[in-house]
Amino acid sequence: MSLTPAGRPSVVRLHRAARIEDAVHEVIERRLRNRGWEPVITAYTGYGAPGWARVMARVVLTRRSQAVRRLEKTRGWRSFTTSPVNNAPVQIQVGDQIHETRTDRSGYVDTRVKGDLEPGWAKVRLTTDGAEPVEAPIRVVDPAMKFGVVSDIDDTIMVTALPRPLLAAWNTFVLDEHARMAVPGMAVLYERLVTANPGAPVFYLSTGAWNVAPTLTRFLSRHLYPAGPLLLTDWGPTPDRWFRSGQEHKRNTLRRLSAEFPDIKWLLIGDDGQHDQEIYSEFAHTHPESVAAVAIRRLSPTQAVLAGAVPGPSGTPEAVGSGGKTWFAAPDGAGLYSLLKDTDVV
Repeated sequence: MSLTPAGRPSVVRLHRAARIEDAVHEVIERRLRNRGWEPVITAYTGYGAPGWARVMARVVLTRRSQAVRRLEKTRGWRSFTTSPVNNAPVQIQVGDQIHETRTDRSGYVDTRVKGDLEPGWAKVRLTTDGAEPVEAPIRVVDPAMKFGVVSDIDDTIMVTALPRPLLAAWNTFVLDEHARMAVPGMAVLYERLVTANPGAPVFYLSTGAWNVAPTLTRFLSRHLYPAGPLLLTDWGPTPDRWFRSGQEHKRNTLRRLSAEFPDIKWLLIGDDGQHDQEIYSEFAHTHPESVAAVAIRRLSPTQAVLAGAVPGPSGTPEAVGSGGKTWFAAPDGAGLYSLLKDTDVV
């Protein structure tokens, strides 16, 4: 809610799609509660620094007998059939401090809270009425850290061939992490990056929906990628439009990270199949102090066609200058490492 020039609160009118979505959620929630369904909390990996933490989670309704199984492994389309709990009170315990917030229209919690946290990995405790308490992992970044990694997911570390509609839908709604293909050499590259920079945070930034966060987390673990927070988005209507903008989500997230960690220079890793190069170039121009370098995974001609992009040049890895920063391009993790190993990044 904002204020009018006269100082009176103004009411923000929701988009028609958002009002329809809210009405549908209200009916479904009421009926499921009448059938005995109960709330369950899905905690996502958050991040922070000594003194604060960004906590992310979601509260949905489920059958009590399915709660544990749903939290451990929900695959494919089932992750999109949950019913969110709107405006539910959620208590967040950070050490001895307890904070209270409420879920948004879609059942999500995304809030920054105060608390004494040591650099490394920590946990906060989440509770809400009628649900079992859960613990959310928090990646606490050392204030002395000067380097970090922000990585795209689709076609950067995981072959998804977005945005071809049918294949994208199959990957999102049907396959689980066992059937998804990892991009060769990328996990080794990331491991070398964090080994060369002990304590460096790794963030995985994607336009994917939070519904698939458990699947993506298992994929990262199975393929030995460094653990780190997923920074996803909520599909569906917003208060002012039909659908959220994935590109704006990435832009806003990069700006937020640069403000929260002003002393860190980020290695931005993406691919040339969609908009990563454009978004990273804009960020490098507007926040040059926050960018160490950009590494682009170059798709093969076939992969570029599947991803809806114009096939780029093939051949050996190459380093090019853009936006005042060094840009590295190669078809896989090994090629990118061969370029990065002679810099101060690795």
